[in-house]
Amino acid sequence: AIEATTFSTPICPVYQNVTASAVSDANEIKKNLIIQLTAPVKWTQSVQQMIKDGATSFTEVGPGKVLVGLVNKIDKEVETISASL
Repeated sequence: AIEATTFSTPICPVYQNVTASAVSDANEIKKNLIIQLTAPVKWTQSVQQMIKDGATSFTEVGPGKVLVGLVNKIDKEVETISASL
């Protein structure tokens, strides 16, 4: 299904948990998404890279606060927001 899907260039870099880096190329995003299905999640490295790249605030949308809790464990200095819908 992913192979048959057309991906467009994103309006902002996408951090994929298989590489823990910002990606802006649609074909690379697609390739990484396929790999990501079976690869280990690089959550800590992804958050650390986002902070290194200038992120100062993280927002979790949806029920619960698991992800903002994990971000706070990685770096207590960044702002975290949880928004339930």
